[in-house]
Amino acid sequence: MKRREFILKSSLATAALSTSAGALGNVFDFKNANDTLNMGVIGTGDRGTGMISNINKIKNFNVAACCDVLPFRLDNGLKIASGRVKGYSDYRRLLDDKNIDAILVSTPFNTHSQIAIDALDAGKHVYCEKTMAKGFDGIENLVNKVSQSKNIFQTGHQYHSSVLYTHVVELIKNGKIGKIAAFECQWNRHGNWRREVPSPELERQLNWRMYREYSGGLTAELSSHQIDFANWVLDEKPYQVMGTGGVDYWKDGRETYDNTHLIYNYPSGVKATFKCITSNANDGYQIKVLGDKGTIILEYAKAWFYPEGTYKKELGIVDGVSGATVLWEKGLGIPITIDHIEPSEQALMDFKDSVTFNKKPISDIKTGANTAICIQMGLDAMYDNKIVTSPKFY
Repeated sequence: MKRREFILKSSLATAALSTSAGALGNVFDFKNANDTLNMGVIGTGDRGTGMISNINKIKNFNVAACCDVLPFRLDNGLKIASGRVKGYSDYRRLLDDKNIDAILVSTPFNTHSQIAIDALDAGKHVYCEKTMAKGFDGIENLVNKVSQSKNIFQTGHQYHSSVLYTHVVELIKNGKIGKIAAFECQWNRHGNWRREVPSPELERQLNWRMYREYSGGLTAELSSHQIDFANWVLDEKPYQVMGTGGVDYWKDGRETYDNTHLIYNYPSGVKATFKCITSNANDGYQIKVLGDKGTIILEYAKAWFYPEGTYKKELGIVDGVSGATVLWEKGLGIPITIDHIEPSEQALMDFKDSVTFNKKPISDIKTGANTAICIQMGLDAMYDNKIVTSPKFY
């Protein structure tokens, strides 16, 4: 599909989305809050089995079936799931199971859209892992299907469910750091990101993240969470993306880049940078939101506020001399403390609540689609060596 056609069609889908959101109302009722939600997990690799472990912790939430095309992956999922669990090698047979209420899609990126569409057609609620869909066609097709469905669809950008991240977003929106100037985001690791392959013919199935046909590489798998966060904080979508990257360290036949560097320009003037490298893990995962009154630094489960100007110097002196009540961590600032649980577990709890009470998910089709569009823009910018301007967002 040409981008011009995508823009025209997506505007129609936007109208359909706004109509269906209001129409959901009381049309669909799950059962009641005390009934068990039976989940089918499609894709039982590392992420899928990790999510099964989280589901096991949640009351009235049950993994009733698992599916994977690789027998040893399927066996892993079946072992981790508690209770009586059915196993399938073909996800369409799982979708035919009338005892399954909802589906978790945790398969390779390029398969998300079609599996989610088939699940909605089968009358299932869907939790679709990030990045929601690959390519503009995949995004548009899924948005259209969700707009026609009465079932719940949640995108797996779990930080939308994080109590800590939600608190930080509220602080920023309430002026804690003043006028935002920039985001500086990174997700650095030191490792080749490769899976062990027991047999050569399984290379592309197990290491699908290395190949462009199946994967968006580091941008889709890692930076997508941070791009989703920037969109959330700003309540904007970028109008321009530029970037670069390459296979510059791990010369092992991979096609997706082992380092990526992207800059997104937002209508408010904010510039957001997203960096992933795989040959140096310094500072690992980090989001910095810089404003004219201060900076907030976010890690997975911790956050700090670092004020601008003389305020930070005064705090340092007071803390050093008189043991002031303000806790200051050297190089990071004042801790932002709030009770919260692991975001992936919280996201599944939120999904169950959305299904049970027919509520719109926090991370829904719209936010998921807009982030997916941002990912495709970034990939186009790097692979085609050009500045990409945005198509129509939702």
